[in-house]
Amino acid sequence: QVQLVESGGGLVQAGGSLGLSCVASTRTLNRYAMGWFRQAPGKEREFVAAIPWSGGSIAYADSVKGRFTISRDNANNNAKNTVVLQMASLKPEDTGVYYCALEFTSGRPEYTSDRAATYDYWGQGTQVTVSS
Repeated sequence: QVQLVESGGGLVQAGGSLGLSCVASTRTLNRYAMGWFRQAPGKEREFVAAIPWSGGSIAYADSVKGRFTISRDNANNNAKNTVVLQMASLKPEDTGVYYCALEFTSGRPEYTSDRAATYDYWGQGTQVTVSS
């Protein structure tokens, strides 16, 4: 059983900062990559950032490069790990529901994906609203 619980969304003014957290609870020894996606009203879900199990080979969408930072803490091994998306210099176009996602990647510690279809589990989403 896998659980993803997001927190940290809210309302912020343009130019401000916000941090999102996702706690991943799994009952398996398999390793996994984590990703963040977002969906604005009337638009398709889009990739934001992804981080592999190893923490290297991080990927960002061009629209957030230099402003967003993804990180993860595997200190608890597979019991309960946290991935954080730190967002700075926020723009109104960053508004949307942000989802964290998990993809099991045993044997591929450097693997990440920017495709929503490859992820196995999703969180419930957290709203981020950036006012102009």
